[in-house]
Amino acid sequence: MARVLTVEDDTDIQFVISFALKKAGHEVKMAGDGLAAMEALAEKLPDVVILDWMMPGLSGPEVCRRLREMPGGQNVAVLMLSAKSEQDDVTQAFEAGVDDYMTKPFSPKDLATRVQDLLARVAGTHL
Repeated sequence: MARVLTVEDDTDIQFVISFALKKAGHEVKMAGDGLAAMEALAEKLPDVVILDWMMPGLSGPEVCRRLREMPGGQNVAVLMLSAKSEQDDVTQAFEAGVDDYMTKPFSPKDLATRVQDLLARVAGTHL
C-alpha cells in the first residue's frame, strides 16, 4: 500500500481518483489547491503525488518544483493529471519535474495502473 496525495480542485474528480486508488489498495489524502498541497507535503511526504495543473493558489507545475526542492522530494513520484493537452504544456510539466502526464478525461483504471508503474520505477523493480 502506497501513500498518495491527490491535488485536485474539482471534488467530483477527487472522488473518482480516490475511489480508484483505494480500490487498488492505496491510502489517499486529498488537497483542494496548491497551498493545501504544500501543507500536506510539509507534514509527511507521500510515495506518489497526483497533480492537477490549474488550481487556486499554486499551479501544479509550481507545486512540483517546490516538492523537488524539499528534502526527500526527489524520491516522490509525480503524475500530472490535466485538461491541458498541448505539447508545450506537457513539455513544461516534465521540465517542472513530473514523472508522468495524463490528460483529462481519463480512465480511473489506467490511472491506477500508472500509479503502480510509477511506484515500481521508484522502488527499482520496473522491468
